[in-house]
Amino acid sequence: MENDTGPAGKPRSLVRWAITPPQSYAVYFLALVLVAGLSFYVGSLKPKKAVGGPPPVTAPSN
Repeated sequence: MENDTGPAGKPRSLVRWAITPPQSYAVYFLALVLVAGLSFYVGSLKPKKAVGGPPPVTAPSN
């Protein structure tokens, strides 16, 4: 059981590789860039306008 070389051993070794200090900085930076890029993309989407429907209601002015 100590020498896992099957499919379960790959993710574990990848995580072990990713958390070592030189690579962890790159992994953190990559995650930061992905989150910032995704946030920018989602923020730049335009909401769809409703087709048809009732016009907006305005309050009577006194």
